[in-house]
Amino acid sequence: MRKAYLVAATLLTAATVYTPVHTAQAAPAAITETVYVESTIDSDADGKLDRIAADVMRPDTAERVPIVMEASPYYGLGAAAATSTNVPRGFGRWYDEYFVPRGYAVVEMEMQGTSRSTGCPTTGGPEDTASVRAVVDWLNGRAKAFYANGSEAKATWSTGNVGMLGVSYNGTLPNAAAAANIPGVKTIVPIAAISSWYEYARDQGIGYKGWESNYPTFLANYVVSSAQKAKCKPVFDRLTAQDGDESWDYTQFWKARDYRPGAQNTTASVFVVHGQADWNVKPSQFGRWWKELQDRNVPRKIWLHRGGHLDPISFRQAEWQRVMGLWMDHWLKGANNGIMSEPMADVQKPDGSWEQAASWPRPNTQDTTLYFGPAANGMSGSLTTSPVTSGTQRLGDNANLSESLMMANPENADSRRLAYVTAPLTKDARLSGEVRVTARIASNRASTPLTALLVDYGPTSQAVLSERSPLQLSTETCAKNDLRDRTGCAKPPEVSIQAVSATMLTKGAIDAKNRSSLETATPLPTNGTTVDVTWKLHARDAMIPAGHRIGIVLVTNHSGYIATDTGASGIALNVSLGVSKVVLPIVGGAI
Repeated sequence: MRKAYLVAATLLTAATVYTPVHTAQAAPAAITETVYVESTIDSDADGKLDRIAADVMRPDTAERVPIVMEASPYYGLGAAAATSTNVPRGFGRWYDEYFVPRGYAVVEMEMQGTSRSTGCPTTGGPEDTASVRAVVDWLNGRAKAFYANGSEAKATWSTGNVGMLGVSYNGTLPNAAAAANIPGVKTIVPIAAISSWYEYARDQGIGYKGWESNYPTFLANYVVSSAQKAKCKPVFDRLTAQDGDESWDYTQFWKARDYRPGAQNTTASVFVVHGQADWNVKPSQFGRWWKELQDRNVPRKIWLHRGGHLDPISFRQAEWQRVMGLWMDHWLKGANNGIMSEPMADVQKPDGSWEQAASWPRPNTQDTTLYFGPAANGMSGSLTTSPVTSGTQRLGDNANLSESLMMANPENADSRRLAYVTAPLTKDARLSGEVRVTARIASNRASTPLTALLVDYGPTSQAVLSERSPLQLSTETCAKNDLRDRTGCAKPPEVSIQAVSATMLTKGAIDAKNRSSLETATPLPTNGTTVDVTWKLHARDAMIPAGHRIGIVLVTNHSGYIATDTGASGIALNVSLGVSKVVLPIVGGAI
């Protein structure tokens, strides 16, 4: 990306070089160095404390500077693998071009057991957080670091104020740091980030399709460096033994990887960015983390975009850099620049334009309850504000119906799925927040997986955006010309427009055995006794236009979304009308 100039032989030995920073205006040279920070953990049990590699680029100035830091397990993977042993290794993202000339150091930290760091990755475990803590501690004078030649590296240039940001796993590590309230972490910017590893792999008692079997081991084995792989096998074997795939319950293993309870300790400000069509790191990851932050009045902002697993630099570059510049200046330098007076929420519309709101969920959002009812108004099931007093409908196995077929033709009765639909709306309805569904059921199986889809029935044009993998988002290069010419990392996602008559707004699943607790299963009675099952759908912000209908589609064994529950083979259940319902967060509270 840039040509580095040797200053002195002693500096080369210490892995420190001077690098000119390319900006529109002349800027002083930057100092670039690689350090290895001594942590407090020995995650690979080799008798030595893990050392965490970090590349630093900082202005060549006598003044102390704050730090923008991206921590990652991905630096030694993909195209970066060929240069993973270089000292320094990289600075492929846009952060160095943007922040260093503005008086920041940029630190790229390699999570334990990855790239040049020793130790073992544990997929969200306490060791992840400890590796971040080590580098932040060094930046605050609380830990030691060394150059490759063994001489000590001291961060005398650092103010100790750290802002962490990143996408996917690189955004998850900031969530972990904020939840642990690591001193020095003043703000975090989690983009498409995980706040609960349990809910990354599970949805309320059942595994997600593709994540249901030994996922923590898979990911740890994927990111571990070749130098550490053999040494880490016992650690990975423990991940497999402890992940609880047999039950998919919320165990101590997953509690240790849940950052949301740490919101009560969080003092860092939080800027959340998430795609409403991100079914990799699903929307509950931002929605439930945001709710915890809101309940504790943590200073915060949020961007919700229409795409999937994406970085905002690729679709709203100028505004993203403007906001990030102000955000970091405010929280790391104490600038009174008005950023916290701007609206809290930016939400992208389906047509790609943006609107702002004073808060999220939007102001005056109220719960609105709609009840499942019998066939009415040409639909096979109804959804009304007043409950009927009795009645049931029969639901069987969905027989591998695709999601589009589940939603199609709600006017036709189909025992493979139940569809409950409102009359056409007389005015627009704004959904903003998390949806809850309650179904009163009598099942013939002690294990009963249920999935509910919230559907907007009505003709519209739906934008489908291409997205990038976590590795692509974390390792693709992004230089000044990429930002200027909108190529490389700043290339906008491809957008295709599809005409649809039904739009899935959000969904959620539960194993009804976990209706009372995610930690302990309670088998359902199979003698005709009814039980109430309540579960949450993923957070969503959407406008449902007047003339459209709102629908809830209920299925068992959604094989494209959740794992196959072999204990639910041959399932059939009765759904009680009138008491079964959906609670929608609607601005204004009325439909």
